[in-house]
Amino acid sequence: MALYNLPNFAALLPPGARLIGLDPGARLIGVALSDVNRQIASPYATLPRARLGQNAAAVADIAAREGAGGLVIGLPLDMGQNWGPRAQAARDWAHALSAAARLPAMMMDESLSTAETHERLIAAGLSRARRAALVDRLAAAEILQRALDRLRA
Repeated sequence: MALYNLPNFAALLPPGARLIGLDPGARLIGVALSDVNRQIASPYATLPRARLGQNAAAVADIAAREGAGGLVIGLPLDMGQNWGPRAQAARDWAHALSAAARLPAMMMDESLSTAETHERLIAAGLSRARRAALVDRLAAAEILQRALDRLRA
């Protein structure tokens, strides 16, 4: 599999297939899942960052269990919307994960998704421990929702 731009990615998706959103971090990967109509992204799980094969198997298992047909993976562009070393590493990981999980993928700018998620959780009065347990999957849902909104536009 490969990484696709938005129109090509959308053309590859079977009708009714959900999308999986991923927010890959250094230690954890936030996972989100869309509904079958691809309107709403919901937090789903957090996976420990492991070897690529282990992460790909976990993502492929989620896809099979939930009827997902594609991946939306966070792209950490810098504040000037430029490709830095983190973005290149994320792209390389996304290529390899897509191929290993046998699912088409696209990348979506994840700028400030984690920071904005933290701010919302702090404003909601959640404890530091509760925020830590939720932030990765909520950031993945934010990334996926951005993609869903662009797919509908």
